[in-house]
Formats: sequence, structure tokens, C-alpha cells
Amino acid sequence: MKPTHARRTASAALAFLVCALFAAGPAGAAGGTPDSGTRPKVAGKAEYDRAEALIEAGKYAEAIPLLKTADAKAPDSADVHNWLGYAYRKLKKYDAALKHYKIALRLAPRHRGANEYLGELYLALGQLKKAEERLAVLDRACLFGCEEYTELKEAIAAYKARKGISE
Repeated sequence: MKPTHARRTASAALAFLVCALFAAGPAGAAGGTPDSGTRPKVAGKAEYDRAEALIEAGKYAEAIPLLKTADAKAPDSADVHNWLGYAYRKLKKYDAALKHYKIALRLAPRHRGANEYLGELYLALGQLKKAEERLAVLDRACLFGCEEYTELKEAIAAYKARKGISE
């Protein structure tokens, strides 16, 4: 059977989409990943970049004021709020962390870093069901799997093992 023009066009579109997905490659670290498409505009980029370096060095308290400045200069960045949530979570300021993760997810519901880290926060708070909900979101967001999904899945498994919860 000879392919019709519509069938050839649909096949070409599908092939283009698959190639584009593979060309994009992995999105990078979970925190300030380009997967959310919300990196700060140029106005807040310097502060954001310095804060990200401080977070990677474990200097969470020092990163927070820079992230707040980045947010003031370029509001509505899911990445900024994700890092704020991460920094506050590492400082065990769970209410502030929760607030910023929720803002990040309001801005970018499929933000992989925010979903992973919120799941980890829920585990710290003993809320396994909510952590598993974040894992389900990541399962849908990561079409071919992703680091954030794998890490949260492993964190949930470790949590269950510590608590003696069977699958």
C-alpha cells in the first residue's frame, strides 16, 4: 500500500519530534534545570548563578539572600523558588521550604527538581503518600526516565526500609 501524503507528513512529524527529544539530552542538575524554562531573566542571573554555586558548596544560608534578590529582579522563576525551597529544606526550615516548592510548582507544575525535592521534604515530614504523589508526577513528566525520578524513587525505598514498610 502506497503511503498517503497525510501519512507521510505524520511520520515525518513524529520522526522530527523523536529527534528533537533525543537532541535535547538530559536537562542537568535538578535544582536550576532548564527543564522548567524559567531560569531568571538577565536582571537576576548574576545573583542566581552565585547562589547556585553557594548551594552546591553547602552554604545554604548564604544563598538565600541572593536568591531573594534574583526573585525581586526577575519574579516568577520556578528555578529560583526551587532553590529557595532546597536551601530552606537543608536548613530544616520546612515551612519556608514548602512555601517555595509550592510557588515553583504553581509556576511550572512539571518542574522536575521541585517535584523531586518536595517529595524529599514530604519524606522528612513523614508524609509518604504525598512523596509518592510527587513520584507519580515525575513519572509522567519524565517520558524516558530522568535523574529526579530515580533519586526520589530511591529515597522513598530507603524511607520504607527505615520504617519497615513493605511494598
